[in-house]
Amino acid sequence: MPLPTNPLMAASALVPNLSGTNRAGNSTPALSSTGGQAGGSAPFSNLLTDAVGRVGQLEDQARAAVDGLMTGSGVDVHQAMIATQKASMAFELTLAVRNKAVQAYQQVIGMQF
Repeated sequence: MPLPTNPLMAASALVPNLSGTNRAGNSTPALSSTGGQAGGSAPFSNLLTDAVGRVGQLEDQARAAVDGLMTGSGVDVHQAMIATQKASMAFELTLAVRNKAVQAYQQVIGMQF
């Protein structure tokens, strides 16, 4: 499987359909104008929960790859490095999304009505 050279392409695979386009490139609305769910799209909280779960899976895979490398059970160095970089990038993306969500929350709390 070829590795994506663009980190954003790799990160976009972790959180599908946030951009409002599907894999075929067709535009799909993420939310209807009434604030409810559009046909078949998941709420934002479910997307975040799934993304965090995938980050955990990537970290488990990286841990298993490093353990396999250290015990000599047939894991190559490059496989372990790729797994750890995937986990690191996924964690950094999740952290950036969390920071933006906290920043948005703080801005909403600071609004005067």
